[in-house]
Amino acid sequence: MSDEERGDHASEDGVSETLEPIQLARANDVLPTEIHILPVASRPFFPGQAVPLMMDAEHWASTMKAVADTEHKMLGVLLVDSETSEEATTGNFHAIGTACRVHRIHQQDGHLQVLVECLQRFRIAGWAHREVPFRARVTYLPEPAGPPSSEIKAYAMAVINTIKELLPLNPLYVEELRMFLDRFGPDDPSHLADFAASLTTSTKEQLQDVLEILPLLQRMEKVLVLLNNELELARAQQKIRRTVEEKMQKQQREFFLREQLKAIQKELGIAKDDRTAEIDKFRSRIKDLILTEQAKKQVEEELEKMGILETGSPEYSVTRNYLDWITLLPWGKHSADKLDLKRARRVLDRDHYGLEDVKKRILEFLAVGIHKGEIAGSIILLVGPPGVGKTSIGHSIADALGRRFFRFSVGGIRDEAEIKGHRRTYIGAMPGKFLQAMKDAGTANPVIMLDEIDKIGASYHGDPASALLEVLDPEQNSDFLDHYLDLRFDLSKVLFVCTANQLDSIPGPLLDRMEVIQLSGYIAEEKLQIAKKYLLPRQIDRAGLSKGAVKLDTKTLRALIEGYARDAGVRRLEKQLGKIVRKVAVRMLEGEETPIDIAETDLKGYLGSPVFRDERKLSGPGVVTGLAWTAMGGATLSIEAARTHSFTRGFKLTGQLGDVMKESAEIAYGYLVSHAKEFGADPTFFEKSFIHVHVPAGATPKDGPSAGVTLTSALLSLARNEPVRRIAMTGEITLTGEVFPVGGIREKLIAARRAGIKEIILPEDNRGDFEEVPEHVRKGLKVHFASRYDDVLPLLFKSAG
Repeated sequence: MSDEERGDHASEDGVSETLEPIQLARANDVLPTEIHILPVASRPFFPGQAVPLMMDAEHWASTMKAVADTEHKMLGVLLVDSETSEEATTGNFHAIGTACRVHRIHQQDGHLQVLVECLQRFRIAGWAHREVPFRARVTYLPEPAGPPSSEIKAYAMAVINTIKELLPLNPLYVEELRMFLDRFGPDDPSHLADFAASLTTSTKEQLQDVLEILPLLQRMEKVLVLLNNELELARAQQKIRRTVEEKMQKQQREFFLREQLKAIQKELGIAKDDRTAEIDKFRSRIKDLILTEQAKKQVEEELEKMGILETGSPEYSVTRNYLDWITLLPWGKHSADKLDLKRARRVLDRDHYGLEDVKKRILEFLAVGIHKGEIAGSIILLVGPPGVGKTSIGHSIADALGRRFFRFSVGGIRDEAEIKGHRRTYIGAMPGKFLQAMKDAGTANPVIMLDEIDKIGASYHGDPASALLEVLDPEQNSDFLDHYLDLRFDLSKVLFVCTANQLDSIPGPLLDRMEVIQLSGYIAEEKLQIAKKYLLPRQIDRAGLSKGAVKLDTKTLRALIEGYARDAGVRRLEKQLGKIVRKVAVRMLEGEETPIDIAETDLKGYLGSPVFRDERKLSGPGVVTGLAWTAMGGATLSIEAARTHSFTRGFKLTGQLGDVMKESAEIAYGYLVSHAKEFGADPTFFEKSFIHVHVPAGATPKDGPSAGVTLTSALLSLARNEPVRRIAMTGEITLTGEVFPVGGIREKLIAARRAGIKEIILPEDNRGDFEEVPEHVRKGLKVHFASRYDDVLPLLFKSAG
């Protein structure tokens, strides 16, 4: 072979542009027994293919130079198990590969582009060089000779028919088939099998299996299986593609039809585009509203802006939401008040038992409104323990007036924007709770209830309690300014009803704007009537039982109240009744006949052991009963004083007492030490005594000045070694023996009645508070009033009585 026939030899860099033109392999070509080996990691090559290879020049340049330097230009291509061909070692190679003749090598951008013609299978007989460039001795595996058998022909026809089915599903197969037919005929079953295998997307392991199967019949069986798998995969892909295309075509068709319909309707004047429809909607809303001049001007400006903005722009969405809020607010829309005092009294009596003083205050408030012709500019604050009916009174007021009712809890609110809204510039901005309430109510004069106003918080977001000052001030709320709306809105016609458990945590400026109505707890007799008239019927109705299904007599209800629901309100009582009704519902389903009577002895089976037991009547020298106020209502407080030893003089306090109560104890001790002789005690007693004063229920925090008189009496009883009569007391003591007034008189009297104490000592300055307490609470109580501790002394001991 001449130099011209062979092509240019390798240049100094080891790679030549062109070796020789592609030629078909002849049957009598003599193939070398030792050839260079090139590993491939993706998939094996089959005889009869012309394959372009792309490889890393730095790694394989030496191999391709060595091949180019040979006369035969032969290269063995073998599949390896490694991830990449560069990682391959002789241990990764499969045993059987394909001998190829290299026809063209081209180097570009660090890569070698090599065109090889695959000629024949071979098997590795041994390694001549185990490093790159790999070189091995090989044994060639010739294709089966002679005419094919009828069985092989049948398989060949099956392969051809399967390829025909694949052609419509993948156009790439058409080009591959054309190239195959240019070189081989359909009557060449061996190359047909190899060609069919190379068409598939089978794994490299499956294709290597086909390469290693030498018997033609077995090879064609394997290839037919791979082809059928490929056919199923192609059909599935075609089905998915067709489904997606149909869906897209349907959506596109519907979109075009809708757009055409909009265009036709617009031409005929039947419909308008989205922007025009929105603007017309806002204008129609404005017709029914009485906007202020400022609001009218703002709305017109926003409508003009909306008319020129693109509907897809963020600014358009902000403007549309803003106009939506403005036009949904009830500007100038008021509901007519039902100014009928008799009807209001009837509604209050229907919904609540007792609370006569509260009802009286509410009716007075309504009466003033009736004389004026409108009820406006008032803020009512209902203060009382949990469960006494504060929220339900708000509902009743709205019902009595015939107004819309809106309630939201301000307990725990820490963000000023909850009250006054967010600026429009923020994403997700919206008005505050008050404008949301006005929108939901639909009128400019609803009843808005602010629940738990004593639990409002403050944080770095602002002080919500201060933000409420503008809302709850009748002089300011006619021009309430919400940050989102940025327009003045009139809240002066709104009736605000606030609720709280205590006044201490409400800021002074906020409390100053409200009219306070106190709700004390219920006494046992009131609870009994409430349970009969309201709570038990309500629980029976909620359980879906008939009216007479459950019966609790007066004795049972009284035991239930005393043992399981002794708190100031009736919420716990209702829960206990609900528990009884639920257990009765189970018994009814188990076949028990109604009515089911619940006796006093049955309560333990329904509710377990009593939660409250009779307070232990502590007695003896140094033990006195005081009266205290808590957020849950009034309570009795036993105070014990004892002489622990006489080694030294001293005074100790326990019972988790607050600073004010500790000071009261110090004042009581100091006052009594200086006046011991006057009060009939041994003056030397305190000189030689270490005294310990304890207030039971040590886990409960206690504070306040109202235990001063009680602490003084306990120390005096100890000093005289004489027990105090069964009497309860409250009042603040001073160093000069003056008895100062205290709060919570109503709750304290109810606590005394609950504890069965009939005789009480109160400060003289609280006489007016006592006279305001309802008659049914005062009834049966013997009350003494003291302006100095000298007035208390004659009432303490039996010898003095």
